[in-house]
Amino acid sequence: MNGPPPSAAGGPTWPEGGSLLPTGEPADVTDPALETVRPGQPTPGYVDRVGPGPDERLADPGGTGRRQRHELWMRRALEVAVTGPDTPADSSASASASVEDVPVGAVLYGPDGVELAVGRNERELAGDPTAHAEVLALRRGARRLGRWRLDDCTLVVTLEPCTMCAGALVLARVSTVVFGAWEPKTGAAGSLWDVLRDRRLNHRPEVYGGVLETESAALLRAFFR
Repeated sequence: MNGPPPSAAGGPTWPEGGSLLPTGEPADVTDPALETVRPGQPTPGYVDRVGPGPDERLADPGGTGRRQRHELWMRRALEVAVTGPDTPADSSASASASVEDVPVGAVLYGPDGVELAVGRNERELAGDPTAHAEVLALRRGARRLGRWRLDDCTLVVTLEPCTMCAGALVLARVSTVVFGAWEPKTGAAGSLWDVLRDRRLNHRPEVYGGVLETESAALLRAFFR
C-alpha cells in the first residue's frame, strides 16, 4: 500500500510535524494542504481498510460533454454555498446565507439532469450536527420524489464528503457523486477514508473529485480569512 512509513508506534509519520490527521476536534473545513491532494495519489492518513485496489481510482471524467456538465453543476453548487438554498417553503433558507456556517453547497440531480433539491451547510443555523449540505439535499430530494432510494441520481457538492455524508450517500443508493475541493482532514471519498468506494459495502457510486477544485477551495479560504 502506498503511503507514509509507519512509526515505531505503528501509526503513520509525516515530515516536520505535517500530519494531515486532525488534532482535537476534527475540522470539517478545508485548508491549504488540500492543494497537494490529487486523484491517484497516496491516501492521506494511511489507514488500513478493505477498499479500492491500487488500480481502482476515481471514475474517468470521460469526454468533454461529461466534464462540462459536471462543471456546470458544480457552479450551481458553489452558488448555493454562497447564497443558500432559494426554497420559499423552507423558512430557514433565507437566513442561511447570513449565519456563520461553513459555506458548503450541494445539489441533487435526477436521472434526466433536472435539479431535484439543494442544501447548504446549516449546522449553526439549525443547531443540528447532521445538517451538512449533502444530508439536507438528500432529505429534500427524497421528500420530493416520495422515496428514500435515489437510484440514478447525482449528488454534486463543493467539498469532499465526510464519513457521515458518505455513509448517507451509500445508503440512499445515489449513483454518482461529484465533489470540488479535497478535504484531507475528514474526507471520506479518498482522502482520509474511502467510504464511497469500499468494496465491503453493497453499493458503490461513481466518484468524480476535484471538479472546479480551485474555486471550491477559494470559497472556503475566503470564509476563514
